Amino acid sequence: MNNDLWLAGADGCPAGWMVAFVRPRGDEVRLRVVPQFAAIATAPEAPAVIAVDMPIGLPARIGPGGRGPERAVRPLLGERQSSVFPVPSREAIYALTHPDACRVALLTSDPPRSVQMQLFRIAPRIREVDGVLRADAALAARVFEVHPELAFWRLNGDRPLALPKKVKPGLALRRRLLIAAGFPRVVVDAPPPKGAGRDDLLDALACAAIARRIHAGLARPFPDPPQRDEHGLLMAIWA
Repeated sequence: MNNDLWLAGADGCPAGWMVAFVRPRGDEVRLRVVPQFAAIATAPEAPAVIAVDMPIGLPARIGPGGRGPERAVRPLLGERQSSVFPVPSREAIYALTHPDACRVALLTSDPPRSVQMQLFRIAPRIREVDGVLRADAALAARVFEVHPELAFWRLNGDRPLALPKKVKPGLALRRRLLIAAGFPRVVVDAPPPKGAGRDDLLDALACAAIARRIHAGLARPFPDPPQRDEHGLLMAIWA
C-alpha cells in the first residue's frame, strides 16, 4: 500500500466543507475547512479518494421508495434512518425555490413526493458536487458518496447507533469509534477549524474512515451493484 498517498473525508459545514485529509493508514491527519468542493481535489494533498457526505447521482425520475441508495441503507440504521433524507429528481434539485422544488418533485416521482426542507437547504451543495463531477470524469472516478451514520454503523460492527450525534452520549460514542478505527485521540478531541462544528469534524473523520476502506478495496456499495444516473454518475452510498 502506498503510504505517500492522501485520502479525504468531507462533510458540508457552515463555511463550506469540513475536510479530514488522512493517509491510507497511520495517524497523520490534516483538518481543514475549504470554501468550495473543487478545492478538495486541488488541495496540496491531491487525495486519491474523496469520500463525501452528499448525494451523488441524480435520477430523472424517482420511483417507489426513493433513490436506490436511500432504500438500501435505511433499514440498516434503526432509529438513525431519518438522517438519510429522500433525494428528489435532478430537475427538482436544480429548482431555486422550495415551492418550485416541491412542484417539480411531485411531477417527477411515482408515487408523487415533495421535497423536505432539510434536503432543500443542502440542494446548493448537491448542485455544487453534481456540477463538478459531471464536468470532470477523472475526478468523478475518485469521488464516492458516503453517509456518516452508515459509516458509524460500519465502525460499530455493522450495528446502528442508538443515540443521535446532537446529544453528549451520542458524541462520546462516535469519538470512541473513531479512536478505535485508528484516529488519534488528539485529533478526535480537537476543536473544529473555524467555520465548522464539532459534529462536522467527527462526520468528516467518519467519511475519511470509509475513504480508507474504499482505497483498500474493503468498502461495499449500497445498493450492490451500484446504479448510474443518466450522466453516468454512480448512485451508491459506500461503507
